[in-house]
Amino acid sequence: MNPINEVRLEFVSKSSNESFARVVAAAFVSQIDPNLEELADVKTAVSEAVTNAIIHGYENEPGFVKMTLKLYEDAVEISVTDEGKGIEDIEKARQPMYTSRPDMERSGMGFTVMESFMDRVDVVSEVGKGTTVTMFKTFNSVRGRKNTP
Repeated sequence: MNPINEVRLEFVSKSSNESFARVVAAAFVSQIDPNLEELADVKTAVSEAVTNAIIHGYENEPGFVKMTLKLYEDAVEISVTDEGKGIEDIEKARQPMYTSRPDMERSGMGFTVMESFMDRVDVVSEVGKGTTVTMFKTFNSVRGRKNTP
């Protein structure tokens, strides 16, 4: 399956850029005309992934977050990458209510939220080198229109 469009973006790991990333993802995905609920799902998942990179990857220190979006006829693949501290135990980090930053009163629901709004979430991380979260979502509203005679 080849993408019909692709964009790569890099931005400073500032919390204010989380909303920027959400808007970019929404605008990019809008090209294939998903319904509003599907669009909101993407925005929420991107928000969580970018926030994790900023707060946990860089611990609010300077760095860059990279976001790659690949658009397909009825789907999107979004990767969010940081070159921060990495995740020691990915399975533990994916557990609901787990947070590595209890000092910030984090809910520990980032991966759970991403997994509930996207069809698939893959996490690759190396301690001291960073983390890449890749999320995939098929838009059933778009797929249904494409299969209609």
